[in-house]
Amino acid sequence: MDTVKLILFAAAVVVALYVLVRILAAPIKKIFKLLINAVCGFALLFAANFIGGFFDFQIPVNILTCIIAGAFGIPGVIFLVVAVYFLNYMG
Repeated sequence: MDTVKLILFAAAVVVALYVLVRILAAPIKKIFKLLINAVCGFALLFAANFIGGFFDFQIPVNILTCIIAGAFGIPGVIFLVVAVYFLNYMG
């Protein structure tokens, strides 16, 4: 009788782990995608500042630009480049 309880307990643990992994898989994928997007955004922000240094163009690195670059990635950095260009050189 003890082996039957042990087998049922092991099966319940396996099913519980499977359900837990299935529930947490989607948020982990989204977090991983956001992390990759943030790394690409920050790298592109610093690359834009490096290349912009040759053309007397600088995007200030502060909390707002870091949030935009981190949250939106490449499109966010493109937006920052266009916004800084229009604010500095068109205004």
